[in-house]
Amino acid sequence: MTDAQKTAADTTLRAAGDSPPDPRPAPVPLLEPREGIPPVTATDDALAEVVAAFAAGTGPVAVDAERASGYRYGQRAYLVQLRREGAGSVLIDPVGCPDLSALGEAIGDAEWVLHAATQDLPCLRDIGMVPTRLFDTELAGRLAGFARVGLGAMVENVLGFALEKGHSAVDWSTRPLPEPWLRYAALDVELLVDLRDALEEELTQQGKLEWARQEFAAIAAAPPPPPRKDPWRRTSGMHKVRRRRQMAVVRELWTARDQVAQRRDVSPGKVLGDAAIVEAALSLPPNSHALAGLPGFGHRMGRRQLEQWQAAVDRARALPESELPQPGQPLNGPPPPRAWADKDPAAAARLSAARAAVTALAESLNLPQENLITPDTVRRLCWEPPAEPTQESVAEVLSGHGARAWQIEQVAPLLTEALLTDPN
Repeated sequence: MTDAQKTAADTTLRAAGDSPPDPRPAPVPLLEPREGIPPVTATDDALAEVVAAFAAGTGPVAVDAERASGYRYGQRAYLVQLRREGAGSVLIDPVGCPDLSALGEAIGDAEWVLHAATQDLPCLRDIGMVPTRLFDTELAGRLAGFARVGLGAMVENVLGFALEKGHSAVDWSTRPLPEPWLRYAALDVELLVDLRDALEEELTQQGKLEWARQEFAAIAAAPPPPPRKDPWRRTSGMHKVRRRRQMAVVRELWTARDQVAQRRDVSPGKVLGDAAIVEAALSLPPNSHALAGLPGFGHRMGRRQLEQWQAAVDRARALPESELPQPGQPLNGPPPPRAWADKDPAAAARLSAARAAVTALAESLNLPQENLITPDTVRRLCWEPPAEPTQESVAEVLSGHGARAWQIEQVAPLLTEALLTDPN
């Protein structure tokens, strides 16, 4: 039994709403990995040794990845950390070793333990690492009813150790990586399997382990998300932009910025801020001199850059009306709930009853409403209910929207009752 496992055995698990133990022992600072900071694997020969070691290891594999969000273009991994019984911890540089498919295959049959898996899986997939089974410690914490589910909070509350989290937002594309960053990265997987074991025990005691397994299986089986349609519409401050010509300016500037950011491999926000794009859209400057007077453009921006952005504005200004973007994206699903009372009072009554029932059930089960059933699924069901609302027909609709079997079992009866609500 490791020190962490001993600590876990002695530490009372606390869910949301529970009274803390009195007195509660102070968390033990976790300062160094058990075997020290591992060297960074950055060559094919070193990677081959890692693959062999992890193939020979036993039990679950703790996996984490560090990105350079806010510094670099895209969401690629700049460091991958793994730990497995019999293999120890490793730090892999995906810049030096961009293809980790051999490692992914070596641990393909093992359960991968990740924290907030959906954040790391896309960048892991890009370098050839795709799990067939996983355990998400953040999601497990949500299902178990913990109020704080960040890795540091979970390790402290469940295992009694304090992780140092000061390097979470650094530029992981930096080379060479400083030793304190590497220590932080290694510690992120140091206790992940211990945390997994303790949470599995807690979920078992609460009767929720099968729920968690269904959730984990759904994450592992989910295909990569499709590219977002019209990503320029997510520009911060877009709600201020009302006219179609102004929307065209946002689209042109967003596209030009994205091309520059991709070419330079920097975060788009470092090329041109969203606030500057919106200012240009609202002002429709006729020339680069006028553009330079707007917030976000004049300060330390060269003439060539100003001309580049003004060219994007000019393209939008020259578009014929037929090529201007429409005010909003076509709705895929029901309208916003605030409009239901006018459009369909019966649907509004169904939704109100359904929301109240889901809220009450989630509170009684001690888990977040969105983990019990997604709000979008509830809205779609209430807007277009089955012709004959029965538990069977409601269950079929819920399944069609991706609800898991455990969710359907819990909510189908109360949602069926909500669909029969009399609006009067």
